[in-house]
Amino acid sequence: MDQLNSTAATLLSSKDRGWKGLEANFLRIQAGRTHVPGSQTHRLGIHFGRAVNAFCECDGRQYRRRQAHGDIDIVPAGLDGWWEDDGDCTILRLNIQHELLQSAAEALGRNSDAVSLAPKFQLRDSRIESIAWAIKAEIESPVPSDKTYAEALGLALSIRLIEGGEQTSVGTAAIGATLTNRHQRRLVDFIEAHIDQSLSLGDLAATVGLSVSHLKPLFRATFGVPVHHYVLTRRIERAKLLILSTDMPLAEIALATGFAHQSHMTHWMRRILGLTPGMLSRMHS
Repeated sequence: MDQLNSTAATLLSSKDRGWKGLEANFLRIQAGRTHVPGSQTHRLGIHFGRAVNAFCECDGRQYRRRQAHGDIDIVPAGLDGWWEDDGDCTILRLNIQHELLQSAAEALGRNSDAVSLAPKFQLRDSRIESIAWAIKAEIESPVPSDKTYAEALGLALSIRLIEGGEQTSVGTAAIGATLTNRHQRRLVDFIEAHIDQSLSLGDLAATVGLSVSHLKPLFRATFGVPVHHYVLTRRIERAKLLILSTDMPLAEIALATGFAHQSHMTHWMRRILGLTPGMLSRMHS
């Protein structure tokens, strides 16, 4: 009997992480025939784990294949289809909103209104696969990274999809190019003034009048680290200062420096400083 999409059990999800334009779900799907209805988002399914014999019917075409770890199916928005596997399997399903795809097209200097995806099945693309596993690692982590990291992954994935496998380099700065002194000051001031808030790549890019794809390489060339790493480091330094100079409760310090909660702050402080907030608090005492 045909099985509906309810046979998919969600093992991990980005649902409650506040990501924009991208949703990730790690799913276990029972053996049998599964109908995936059309969606308003573009979808990628990346096979994870042991191989299964699979049959797919989508976009008026049929495919029989041995679905192996890393094989990718791309289903554009609006298309539905049937997938049938001879054994239980796990996949990472990535849902990409069309607005994110349009932003990627603008970053590439292309007409965002004309951007579209073509259905592809059993695609092998090492770059897409690397981004996908980085996204999987992010939803596996009990302590999420700064949202700018997830946004960067979503944009990188969308750019790669638009490239369609081309080996051209996109969204990169000219060799030796850096941010102007004025842009540096604006970004530093903006980050420091909004360190207690959720900072997005779009917000930072708008501050200096650049596209996200141009800001990322220029920021790294100027500051020596990616945007999300710089923001995280500044959160840690601000939290350290508050712990050593005030008597604020650690939970309040976490919120005042943009962390989701105290354990989130503790996790990243231990990783970056090698010290916990409790250790710093005892030093202050």
